[in-house]
Amino acid sequence: MKTIREAESRTSGEIRIHLERRCWRNPTARAAAVFNKLGMNETKDRTGVLIYVAHKSRKVAIIGDSGINQQVALEFWQERCSQLQTYFQKGAYCEGLCATIRTIGEELKHHFPAEKDDVNELSDSISYG
Repeated sequence: MKTIREAESRTSGEIRIHLERRCWRNPTARAAAVFNKLGMNETKDRTGVLIYVAHKSRKVAIIGDSGINQQVALEFWQERCSQLQTYFQKGAYCEGLCATIRTIGEELKHHFPAEKDDVNELSDSISYG
């Protein structure tokens, strides 16, 4: 996804989106399971971020790996979830995801700027469940 590549060009953080139709449990717990299943906990500096969306259930969660969570407050992720849900309520799904990715990218670049030898450790494609 172009917006993910652009955000990641300024940070060593890794951002992914996972879409599912329904979430039958707590979305944060489901996002954590998907995070591990996608191997997002295996980045060199533990700098993965997952944006989880269960569109039919209208549930979202955004979680960061341990390296990020040492620098970025839990409230930041909660605010990004609220931001995303506000867009979704208007039916602006793509716009909401892109705005949220850009905001996350801006925050990550302050704590984890792109390094000269930075490599893309995770796929930028959307995963589906």
